[in-house]
Amino acid sequence: MKKNEENVQIGAKVKLGASDVIVRTFGYIVISIYALACIFPFLIIVGSSFTAETVIRQEGVKLIPKEFTMQAYEMVCMSGTIWKSYLLTFALTAIGTTLGLSIIAMTGYALQRKDFPFRNVISFYIYFTSLFSAGLAPYYLLMTQTYKLKDSYLAVLLPLMMSPWLIILMKNFVKAIPHEITESGKIDGAGDMKIFVSLILPMLKPALATIGLFLALGYWNEWYQSSLFLSSKVDVKPLQYTLYEVVNKMDALKNSVAGQYVTLADIPTESVKMANAVLATGPIVFLYPFIQKYFISGITVGAVKG
Repeated sequence: MKKNEENVQIGAKVKLGASDVIVRTFGYIVISIYALACIFPFLIIVGSSFTAETVIRQEGVKLIPKEFTMQAYEMVCMSGTIWKSYLLTFALTAIGTTLGLSIIAMTGYALQRKDFPFRNVISFYIYFTSLFSAGLAPYYLLMTQTYKLKDSYLAVLLPLMMSPWLIILMKNFVKAIPHEITESGKIDGAGDMKIFVSLILPMLKPALATIGLFLALGYWNEWYQSSLFLSSKVDVKPLQYTLYEVVNKMDALKNSVAGQYVTLADIPTESVKMANAVLATGPIVFLYPFIQKYFISGITVGAVKG
């Protein structure tokens, strides 16, 4: 009895030896250094965005601004369309992520149903489209001539809503859910949608967080579709493409005839680029900590169940 009690006490509170303490301490130090190495460039970008252009050109980028100024942010926000672009990007991200998650989750679940007769054929079709594409010219003609989506926000919303890789990833997530849960729902008289919403969907929180983050990042960082299908007729464009146009306008002003009447120091091209990076990445940086635990567990499940 005494030996069993001692084993229970040892199992409840394990004493670390000297070697374990050294290994853990070394691991924490390495991880801390790696974390600082990852966050340090972003801090430099933030500091440089508040630094005067003359200081950047003479001394380079710095962590702490030597000469604090808001000129770069004033130049970016001068047109006033930046806030409309923010609202548009938020709307596209929210709508696209919600609809994309719904479609991808239902598709991944259906392709894992053993009683779905065409699941292998459809899975092969989805996988096949991830290997081959027709190219840019047919894609552009399809979107503009066939679907008539020129200068339409649907040209930005629809292509990013689904991807073969995300469907395959969701399919691997659903593999972790026993098929007996679906069968038990059928025995209780529940329909397919009821089974999916009440039984399957609550068990897919890590998967939804992981794939939702991928979709949100795709919409938030989108600029390529906008450059293809949104012309100058569209007043408000997504955030990333608006910031891209701001940088191009700054470079054009510097090289134009009008730019000859001002010094290069008066045109904050470098600090504007830093300010654009801060404005573009800020919301996503603040979003990630809230879904971090689901994202990490979701990535682990997807990797193990591949």
